[in-house]
Amino acid sequence: MNCKKIIEQLENAPDLKTNPARLKDYIEMGQNIYLTQKDYEEGKRICDYARQIALVKARTNYAYYDLYLLALKYLARYFRDFDSYLIFVEHKRESKSQFYLPRRPVLRKLNIVQSLQDLLDDKLDILSISMGTGTGKSTLEEFFVSYYMGLYPEKYNLFSSHTASITDMFYRAVYTIISSSEYAWREVFPDIKVESKSDKDQFINLGNFKPFKTLSCKSIGSATAGVTRANGLLCCDDLIEGKEEAFSPERLEKKYESYSIDLRTRKMEGCKELHICTRWSVHDIIGHLIAMYEDDPRARFIAIDCYDENGESVFNYKVNGFSTQYFKDLEQSMDSVSFQCMFRSHPIEREGLLYAEEELNYYLGGLPVDDKGNTREPDAILGVCDTKDTGTDYNCLLVGVMYGNKVYLEDVIYDNGSPYVLDELNADCLVRNNVQMCQFESNKEGSRTGNEVQKLIDAKGGRCTITKKYTTQNKETKIMVNSDWVKKHVLFKDKSEWNKMYSAFMNNVFTYVQLGKNKHDDGVDALAMLALFVQSFESSKVEIFSRASLGF
Repeated sequence: MNCKKIIEQLENAPDLKTNPARLKDYIEMGQNIYLTQKDYEEGKRICDYARQIALVKARTNYAYYDLYLLALKYLARYFRDFDSYLIFVEHKRESKSQFYLPRRPVLRKLNIVQSLQDLLDDKLDILSISMGTGTGKSTLEEFFVSYYMGLYPEKYNLFSSHTASITDMFYRAVYTIISSSEYAWREVFPDIKVESKSDKDQFINLGNFKPFKTLSCKSIGSATAGVTRANGLLCCDDLIEGKEEAFSPERLEKKYESYSIDLRTRKMEGCKELHICTRWSVHDIIGHLIAMYEDDPRARFIAIDCYDENGESVFNYKVNGFSTQYFKDLEQSMDSVSFQCMFRSHPIEREGLLYAEEELNYYLGGLPVDDKGNTREPDAILGVCDTKDTGTDYNCLLVGVMYGNKVYLEDVIYDNGSPYVLDELNADCLVRNNVQMCQFESNKEGSRTGNEVQKLIDAKGGRCTITKKYTTQNKETKIMVNSDWVKKHVLFKDKSEWNKMYSAFMNNVFTYVQLGKNKHDDGVDALAMLALFVQSFESSKVEIFSRASLGF
């Protein structure tokens, strides 16, 4: 009887899901049809289906847990399934010590595991993953390389980072996975032996002797000529050492040259590249690769923000996760540029920033008070609104409270929701702050928004008058020429008092670069509008002179 006939009978057997012995036979057939007939797709389908059955049944019958592990082992050994390998290789470890299972839902949702699978399945040649510090990207890389080495022990792979201490840590971590009884690597690859290794030279060789090792770990810039080659993986982990190097154009260019000469020349035809990194600069190595391969379907560049679209943490793992408050606290304690790079995967050019965080003025504890501790009566309360147009643009409404030539930025609506929700938010803000006059940009959407917000203000009993102004000035020029006035005359709330929208607005301001691409310019555009609006009142002041002073 042929294999397919046996498989059909097993699948139609009434006790396939209730008899452990029957399910074991089914799993063995998945292995058998692959080994005897090289039917990869059918074998993988069988083992994966059996894995699902066993996982459900194992919750009430422990006998099925061994079958679950067997299916995982076959999926990892024969069918190159990275997800199954990650689960199986740690199954001996205590739950609290496991890396993957507590992080699995998040790492799968973020397309990280599937992207590594695509690299393994020859759907990609280059994969770059940028994630926040401490979120597990390098540990996942260690497991991936250990798996690749087991699948292809005859290949040689090269790992590099910015310093020898990092390459040493990686070498030791991979060797531990391969050799320690704490992990089940040898159960997946029982016939593969460690031929040689060297703590000093940081290499591991599997299988037979070969001049270039299964894994060589070298810091970038170290001598690699003649001693390393890579026909499997070239792994680059944080080749940029930190922000000091990233914000030096000369050092960045030198590092790219080192990567091109010391690492890329080690690649042989068919070698894959895996980059794990913190994106400090658009001119870093990943920036060069994006410019070269952005439209290539065999290159993928992933950058994960620590916040989701609702401002919540995406890395809230079941074990050793990071809460939203954790990131908020970091954001409060760090300068915005470093936080954006390290945790939001937004590379920034500090030397090209229009508004550096440290050069702006701030106020804490509310508006100015008089001698009796009461809030002083302001000269005016004004607003401006750069309305949301289309796509991912933001509605940016600013409320400025004027005292002399100083403007206290007291409230902000910074959101890219639906127009009618934004109308309500804008109107509530203007009424809440007793704004006297607000200027709306009168593009197509601005005219509609201005009219609707005025109706809502009147219905809510507010006193604000909406004016509309059509802007013909070049936006970038307007933003640039008014930035000096903003720096001298606008006071922003202290970081400790920012709400969600104020924080998002300030991050937009801090990350706007004068040269290069900006994803959004709504915040800085609104500041330029505020500068022009306030100055229009100052230039309209009437000064009274005596007739004598004029010579009459």
